[in-house]
Amino acid sequence: MRRRRKTKILATLGPASNTAAKMRELFDAGVDVFRINMSHTNHEMLKQMVGALRALAEDVGRPVGILCDLQGPKIRLGRLNGGPRMLVEGERIRLVLGETSDTPADVPIPHPEIFQAIKQKHALLIDDGKVRLRLLRKADTFAEAIVEVAGEIKDRKGVNMPDTLLPMSAMTPKDRADLDAALELGVDWIALSFVQRPEDVAELKKIVQGRAGVLAKIEKPKALESLAEILELSDALMVARGDLGVEMPLERVPGLQKQIIRAARKAGKPVVVATQMLESMISSPVPTRAEVGDVAQAVFEGADAVMLSAESASGSYPVEAVQMMDRIAMSVEDDPLYHSIIEAQRSAPERTTPDAIMAAVHEVTETIDAKAIVCWTKSGLTAMRAARERSHAPIIAPTPDLATSRRLSLVWGTHSVLTEDIRDFDDMVKRASQIARQEGFAQAGERIVITAGVPLGTTGATNMLRVAFVEDEQ
Repeated sequence: MRRRRKTKILATLGPASNTAAKMRELFDAGVDVFRINMSHTNHEMLKQMVGALRALAEDVGRPVGILCDLQGPKIRLGRLNGGPRMLVEGERIRLVLGETSDTPADVPIPHPEIFQAIKQKHALLIDDGKVRLRLLRKADTFAEAIVEVAGEIKDRKGVNMPDTLLPMSAMTPKDRADLDAALELGVDWIALSFVQRPEDVAELKKIVQGRAGVLAKIEKPKALESLAEILELSDALMVARGDLGVEMPLERVPGLQKQIIRAARKAGKPVVVATQMLESMISSPVPTRAEVGDVAQAVFEGADAVMLSAESASGSYPVEAVQMMDRIAMSVEDDPLYHSIIEAQRSAPERTTPDAIMAAVHEVTETIDAKAIVCWTKSGLTAMRAARERSHAPIIAPTPDLATSRRLSLVWGTHSVLTEDIRDFDDMVKRASQIARQEGFAQAGERIVITAGVPLGTTGATNMLRVAFVEDEQ
């Protein structure tokens, strides 16, 4: 089974989609990678969903990716003494450290890190930015702020601090337990929330030790200040537009989306665009025109993947949402302008042999109109380098490594095939031809471009390009 599009689709599992039958429907509709949100999943549910997805992959004979999304720290108000409270613009309020306050006038926040790190003039956003405060002064256990945007506050509502670098790890004890469970089950990608600095990613990478790909969610302004360093340490990025839109002016998010996508593409690492892509399809069988345009824009920008959240996890039309995303991506990729836009955004190759080879693969593929690029790979690096070029031809990635084949399900344009390792050069060319024909990418007499590292099986040593004709089935 092959997809007709290069952009991949992620879908979040939840009450509307976490049965084996519904997972199969979603896969048939176009899902390439399934996201499990640990904010709403216990370890028993995680085990059941991973088991069902592995059974699905076995049944369809294709690698199916699994992304486990760690919850991250949640900063919330404490319990208000006196219940919900309406704040008025210009009102001065007192914030106190604690689960609750002695007087109804004070607003409790049970997070000492806030009082350690916040500074004068920093903003505090409550309930996804519905209420905005500005700090006037602070001490170790209390602070005074002025209300800039009025509204009602309630117990345990979330607090965002876009100006403040908080002295806390991106992983809580819950996240560490969830991570251990996910790695034990062999998930393919770990998504890290609450990334503020490169050290957050380094901490996770040290624990994972290559057992899964590490995807950093860019959802905080402080992460943008260290984007290059975070990208260098990460295996992939996510444009987490929901939280970005809370902590930054909404009008800046589209530009930041482009910036993050282009940085990831230049680095040759997958990038996912997420949040509210088809939001209205939670309760409607059809999206708005604006939502269609939003998904299309991410595809035009060359994002590796687009993601559904509540649409597939708890919405009334999870399968229809995937089908719509699939149709949008295919329509954009068939647009006459798509290839020229993608080509115009290509970066010059780095001064390394693998990058030079891949730039040559791209040029040869486009010049001779090759039907496919076949990248023999063990680690997945060769296929990811090919995807960086965003060639018109699809990328076939034969690999003997099951984990690699699953991880590549997130990568743009890549169709991974689990196969035995190649024996020699002639075997490589012959089997590349067979796979291209058997998987439906090329017919006898058509040309493919083959690339690999010589000596064969050397990780990261891509240094060979070969043009071959697909042979008749023997």
